[in-house]
Amino acid sequence: MTAEMVMELGRDALYVTVLLSAPLLLSALAVGLLIGVFQAATQIQEMTLSFIPKLIALVVALVVAGAWMLRILIEFSMRLFNEIPGLVG
Repeated sequence: MTAEMVMELGRDALYVTVLLSAPLLLSALAVGLLIGVFQAATQIQEMTLSFIPKLIALVVALVVAGAWMLRILIEFSMRLFNEIPGLVG
């Protein structure tokens, strides 16, 4: 196993991690921004106000993008398992 193989494997793993986390993080960011604008407009400064909407947005994002996320993870895992003999030998 060469250094280039290790770097490529690490780069692919980071890319898959970004792909898998993007839908959840972006939905939480959007809801947090909307709640922040609402709080600034109404001057309600309750810290726990954004928790439930963010949680609901994360569940919705997971339901919507869950199959796609699982497919990406399975494809990466299968490719990794198929490359093991070439990496070791």
